[in-house]
Amino acid sequence: MRSLSHAREVCERHHPGLLTALEALPFAEREAPGSPVTALLREHGGAGLLVPENHGGRGAGALDAIRVQRAVGSVSPSLAAAAAMHHFTVAMLFEMAAGSGRLTPAQAKVLHGIAPERLLLASGWAEGRTQQNILIPSVTATAAEGGFVLNGVKKPCSLARSMDLLTASIAVPGADGAPELALALLPADSPGISVHPFWGNEVLAGAESDEVRLTDVFVPEELVVRTVPEAPHLLDDLQTTGFIWFELLISAGYAGAATALVATVLERERGSAGERAALAVGVESAFALLEGAARAVQDGLAGEPAVAAVLVARYAAQEALVRAADQALELLGGIDFIRGGEHTRLADSVRPLAFHPPGRASAAEPLLKWFTGGSLELS
Repeated sequence: MRSLSHAREVCERHHPGLLTALEALPFAEREAPGSPVTALLREHGGAGLLVPENHGGRGAGALDAIRVQRAVGSVSPSLAAAAAMHHFTVAMLFEMAAGSGRLTPAQAKVLHGIAPERLLLASGWAEGRTQQNILIPSVTATAAEGGFVLNGVKKPCSLARSMDLLTASIAVPGADGAPELALALLPADSPGISVHPFWGNEVLAGAESDEVRLTDVFVPEELVVRTVPEAPHLLDDLQTTGFIWFELLISAGYAGAATALVATVLERERGSAGERAALAVGVESAFALLEGAARAVQDGLAGEPAVAAVLVARYAAQEALVRAADQALELLGGIDFIRGGEHTRLADSVRPLAFHPPGRASAAEPLLKWFTGGSLELS
């Protein structure tokens, strides 16, 4: 497909050799527990996609980022899911750097090292819980001398076994004693961080989405990002940025899996011309929605209007992609189904988009309020 070929070209420009290396592995190996796909992402510069060029990264914009995700998702849905967690976290951190006006030396060292040291970042937000906001703190923090002691569990946590750094939302006492949101940056080898089996489905099994436990993990104050007087809305802005990037990146990866199935139908000329054209229109229109939202964000759309735009694109694409994947599998036929499981696995790999928060049920009333002129308040 022309659009998939273009996405692959964008991916090759940013990560030369990545797709070739992935395709050298059998599909079952790419998608299995213990898969080497995250190591290949690191090896081919995947850590730096959204890192600004002046920090040694690729400095990709939103459009290039979702096209890379589409290409990766067409080859390894597991890697696309894992990479989305890294990329949205990186986007948040550099938004923080741009908006805070100041970083501690320890925070600056982390950010400056992501691209050149090929660091992979796992997200301690709540993306595994369908009806929950991804930004609700899932880790408790207790004040201690020089920092905080953290306890909590994140499951699932993609990149759990390859992460160099874990970012976690925490609640800390504010100046008035009331709890306020903060962001902890935790080296993965910090004492008290442990990884345990959790993911039990063969679909997306290569994303390393296991359980990460924090047991009395000490984080120094200088690795905790908090609101400062010069930037009172820093954490709010950071949340919004993270939300927008998360929805775009995760949706694009699933779009890649659906596109790969449709491309196979077209290559094999399965079904009638009308059926194939309708199938292609379905998957192309879904990705066009994501591209439209990404282009708007890249051009400066921000805040609630941006969140609303990406949610509309995500929910519409979610329906269209599952429909296209199912139709593609049907057109590929029973013999294709009997002879191997790759296409069935690809089709199944599209469905988990529905499980990422916010679920449509929890977003329905906030979106209705937005559509009728109110504010957009997700919870």
